[in-house]
Amino acid sequence: MSTTTDAAPPESSPPGGRRGGVLKQLWFWVLVAIVAGIVVGLTAPGFAKELKWLADAFIQLIKMVTAPVIFCTVVVGIASLGNLARAGGLAVRALGYFLLMTVIALALGLIVVNLVQPGAGFPTGAISAGDAAKAAESVHDAGQESGAVAFITDSLLPTSMVGPFVENEILRVLVLAILVAVATSMLAPPLRARVVGGLDLIAKVVFGVIRIIMFVAPLAAFGGMAYTVAQFGGQTLANLGLLMIAFWATCAVFVVVVLGAVCAISGFNVLKLIRMVKDELLIIVGTSSSETVLPRLLAKLESAGASRSVVGVVLPTGYSFNLDGTCIYLTMAALFIAQAGGADLPIGVQIGLVALMVLTSKGAAGVTGAGLVTLAASLTAFGGEFFPPAAVAVGIALIVGIDRVMSEGRALTNAIGNTVAVMVVAGWTGQRDDVRFHAALDDPSLVRDAITQETAEEEPEPERVLTPA
Repeated sequence: MSTTTDAAPPESSPPGGRRGGVLKQLWFWVLVAIVAGIVVGLTAPGFAKELKWLADAFIQLIKMVTAPVIFCTVVVGIASLGNLARAGGLAVRALGYFLLMTVIALALGLIVVNLVQPGAGFPTGAISAGDAAKAAESVHDAGQESGAVAFITDSLLPTSMVGPFVENEILRVLVLAILVAVATSMLAPPLRARVVGGLDLIAKVVFGVIRIIMFVAPLAAFGGMAYTVAQFGGQTLANLGLLMIAFWATCAVFVVVVLGAVCAISGFNVLKLIRMVKDELLIIVGTSSSETVLPRLLAKLESAGASRSVVGVVLPTGYSFNLDGTCIYLTMAALFIAQAGGADLPIGVQIGLVALMVLTSKGAAGVTGAGLVTLAASLTAFGGEFFPPAAVAVGIALIVGIDRVMSEGRALTNAIGNTVAVMVVAGWTGQRDDVRFHAALDDPSLVRDAITQETAEEEPEPERVLTPA
């Protein structure tokens, strides 16, 4: 009789869990870098403004690997199901959840901006020539991509098999990955297994590249925070400050109350989930981009107990279709612009604007500045007497100076919203290991080195020596 047993993975002592103390944890050094960036931004603003390239370089490196990670993860996640009906059902549930959260986020932003009215009494003549020029450029760029047909042809459908990877167009990569996954699912089981195994191996190599890149994350956080503080300074008008406070407070209410209720229904605590992904959230604070942590979240959420198929479908899709922070920003910024211009939008017009933004908020990239472009596209598409092109350019100029600070709130809320979406949909579809998940919630160190686990080689089993009976 064999005495060997199938032991569970040693989740209580993962590689790098608590080993080496806090000084060897990424989140600690990112936090140190953020504090240092704030100090430099306040004490040496001229020098700090030259450090933006550190964050830009880091984002560029992450963008380099984001498309292959999404492609491999989505194809492996869907194809490994072996059942297109099951994959389709998962996608339909995820999109239904995304639509519900989008409507709630837009409505919440609408309610708060009407109550607080941060744009009321905005002084005239507060727009500099430089801000006006930036706004005009944003409106011009957005106007070329507005409309449902333009979105489908210019942003959604790939023009070639390699083009989306070359141009790093995440939404097109996602569409291409779904097509390849469907085609792979139609193959005979032996061929399908070979394709899935090959792409899974490629994904492990890419995760190894990400692990190397993450060593410079503290430098990126330092440069990004120093630049933000120096650029922002103390010159913000009271109205813009009120808009920022109202926006950040609304995001906090959405996360704690709305997402908190969703998590409670699904059987876990949203604050514990936030603690589990605090490393990634700190990186977002430093880089002002949720895209920088997408590859890490793919690995971490799977390590926390969500099935590979759910993570591979829900998280990348959510980065284009579940942008809760961006939705809050869109309604608050749009009505702020109307209020600053002295316009009183009837409730019917506001509801119509929200309905439009349900569509325009989809497909916005998870990078700094995307919310500003999406806002310009939404207002330009809405048009009418309340948002003529000239007024849109002036309105965008009102908030272009503080967009980076608000971008951090958007990115954080988007990342938290998509993290919640993965675990909720996984639980909803019965593809979440609750024992493993709750262990990770209680002790985040169990999944802290998820990418290390993805790239680590399996230890060979000890040789068995046969002895005579």
